[in-house]
Amino acid sequence: MNFETAYMQLYIELGESKKMVLSTCLKNIVTSRMMSIIILDKKFYFQTDKNFRKYRQLKENPNISLCIDNIQIEGQCKELGKPCDQMEFVEAYKKNFPSSFTRYTLLKNERLFVVIPTFIERWKYVDGDPYIEIFDVINKRYSFTHYVGEL
Repeated sequence: MNFETAYMQLYIELGESKKMVLSTCLKNIVTSRMMSIIILDKKFYFQTDKNFRKYRQLKENPNISLCIDNIQIEGQCKELGKPCDQMEFVEAYKKNFPSSFTRYTLLKNERLFVVIPTFIERWKYVDGDPYIEIFDVINKRYSFTHYVGEL
């Protein structure tokens, strides 16, 4: 399978939204938290308050990681402004996370971030056998390798 076909299939499987763990790092301290993520155009979006620790970490170090199930996503994060100014995000967030939308999206300190993935790794099991699927997004390379550990 080529990169484009496999990459498209991954996003079809992910759908429009997920709860994912977001990991950030600043001054050699890594922190992680569960986030409500919207997936649009092969990018990952989330909102947070600009007074939170993760906001400061993101502003000083845009390298992040997202994790869900057997999928690890590395990427670059960028602030887009207020969530309510991005209508495509607002509609998707309201539909997928209605209570979070009502509670947080319109607050004055909320900010929207986009994650542009650079590398994705997924463990898949085919007939019980483990495979490692790798998407090198920057170089548009794809691999699907049977994992055979050493005894």
